[in-house]
Amino acid sequence: MQAVILAGGKGTRLAPRLDGRPKPLVDVCGRPLLARQLEALEAQGIDEVLLLVNHKAEMVAAFVEQRENVAHIDLIDDGEPRGTAGALLAVAGKLHERFLVVYGDTLFDIDLNHMLDHHLTAEADVTLLLHPNDHPADSDLVEIDGSGWISRFHGYPHPQGAVLGNLVNGAMYVCERNAIAAWRDMPAPVDLAKDLFPRMLTAGRRLKGYKSYEYIKDLGTPARLDKAERHLRRGVVDRASRRHLQKAVFLDRDGTLNVPDGYIRHPDSIQLIKGAGAAVKRLNDAEYRVILATNQPVLARGECDGKTMQRIHARLESDLGSAGAYLDDIRVCPHHPDGGFAGEVKELKCLCDCRKPAPGLLLQAARDMRIDLRRSWMVGDSSVDLACAREAGVSSVLVLTGEMGRDGRCSAAPDFVAADIGAAVSLILDQVPAAEAAASAWLSDLPAGVVLAFSGGSEQTRRSVRALFRRTEKAKRGDLDFDDEARGGDRQQVVTIDAVRWAAVLS
Repeated sequence: MQAVILAGGKGTRLAPRLDGRPKPLVDVCGRPLLARQLEALEAQGIDEVLLLVNHKAEMVAAFVEQRENVAHIDLIDDGEPRGTAGALLAVAGKLHERFLVVYGDTLFDIDLNHMLDHHLTAEADVTLLLHPNDHPADSDLVEIDGSGWISRFHGYPHPQGAVLGNLVNGAMYVCERNAIAAWRDMPAPVDLAKDLFPRMLTAGRRLKGYKSYEYIKDLGTPARLDKAERHLRRGVVDRASRRHLQKAVFLDRDGTLNVPDGYIRHPDSIQLIKGAGAAVKRLNDAEYRVILATNQPVLARGECDGKTMQRIHARLESDLGSAGAYLDDIRVCPHHPDGGFAGEVKELKCLCDCRKPAPGLLLQAARDMRIDLRRSWMVGDSSVDLACAREAGVSSVLVLTGEMGRDGRCSAAPDFVAADIGAAVSLILDQVPAAEAAASAWLSDLPAGVVLAFSGGSEQTRRSVRALFRRTEKAKRGDLDFDDEARGGDRQQVVTIDAVRWAAVLS
């Protein structure tokens, strides 16, 4: 695999941190950014690098000569600023049939083979890494259709009142050489994201979106560099890698994130519940993957089409973005088993494994995003959400907004109860971890194999305290039994837990 690093920029905004060096050699926690990029590429099998430079090219060349490279590096000084597309098109004769494009001012930890597989499976001409961010209103955004194909580019500034989803170009691409060949004669300077890709889309080329939660950030300003260095030191960059299982919070939509308003068929019907944006931002900052998981039978009933549903979710994402929050993914079940609706879509009138309470939305997200369900949560307002959480093996929180769990569609009870999404997030991030640590410390003196029984308080109090103890590592290892599933045998020593006492710890 060949990678092309576009490293010709002057780094004017970053000048206070460069000390006379070119931007690719900016110091990032004691090491040049280019060194970090090359190591990340080489570790994943990149064996050839085209390094396109311009500003202070001789300093970059000296760095490359001193480094013991695994990949073969071909450094090219293009002589004058050409823009990202212009620099790439100028070396078209040196490009492999398929190649990766990396910007020289980005810090990244991306599973390149996973991205490449996505590209090959789709048979795309270009695949763009996309991700949400916490400031979509002032970002260049990319719109995709229901199958993940890019349909439009929306450059900043956006028109007044525009309703746009939160997907940002991450500045990493897998390209087919023959797909860009027709534009070799475009006059420079010309930009990939602003000029070439929109023209390719208009010409009918197949541009695919690769949505990723993995870490990629440009370091083009001192503030961005400082933030990236903090992330490196705190382990944020490493923890976001697909090498590690992720923790997630799955959110129901109507009645949990937004004010319930019957079956929502239009973007104007979306109104966030007070505090929802701040709550989701807290989850983002705590490194949870935040995933919307929603049944939308209006699609099967023919009361809303796919494009309108995308606009509804674009409104939701836009409103969340105003609070600096974002969703890592949106999972929708479009099916509905019952017929008899005027305009219904027959192919969507079926039984499926993704309509909650079936756990399909959560299980598929777990497979796609490498989620550890044992460390994850479902927050919803209905018994359907609670049953889905139980089937998927995640902890559940019932919020007392929307249906308040009184819909009666499933026989399922919550692990925990919270007033609204803000309180649910406080439970997940603050109360449960503190109480779990206390429970783990208390359990450390107990031998393996005891049975925990719970007494006192209401049924819900006992249920929540039981759920708390189930989250401890000792329980996950199987060193504890619980009174509702004791296995019997000679080793069964029963220890009674005062649920009221532990509920106080939990609160």
